[in-house]
Amino acid sequence: MIHSPLIKQCALLILTALPLCADIFSQGQKHIGITVGSGKGYSTTYTIVGVRANYFVLDNLSMGLAYRGWFGGNPSQHELSIPLTYHAPLHPVYRPYAGGFYRRTFIDAPYGDYDVYGFRVGISLHLSLNSYSSFGWVQEYYPHASGDGTSRGYPEISVGLSF
Repeated sequence: MIHSPLIKQCALLILTALPLCADIFSQGQKHIGITVGSGKGYSTTYTIVGVRANYFVLDNLSMGLAYRGWFGGNPSQHELSIPLTYHAPLHPVYRPYAGGFYRRTFIDAPYGDYDVYGFRVGISLHLSLNSYSSFGWVQEYYPHASGDGTSRGYPEISVGLSF
């Protein structure tokens, strides 16, 4: 058995750091994140840029507000979302999550604004004490649409900061 003081200090540091990582999803934490990507709609390819802010109302449960703009195409589109997400405390570094959201899309005439409901599932990975990355799947439902275009899904990848 090795009794080196350096090994004991490293072990102590690792053991004390694990609970600190769990605090990123604690009540009162605030997260901000950015979205950058592309999407296709109305026979146009758009550049999508967004920002979101979440507040943890309870441990592991966040509520937020998000904005995404679809730029470089016609018609112009802007989205406001209200997400609710639960991060399951199953592991101090890898945290599965599930949540739902409501989104209002504002779109130029002759098209009308519309609502979208959906859910997301995935896993968040702690990158540091104040940052994380999430990888998951988003499924959206369009109650205003008829026929085959009432639902769509896509992968989501995000990076966030906590403070």
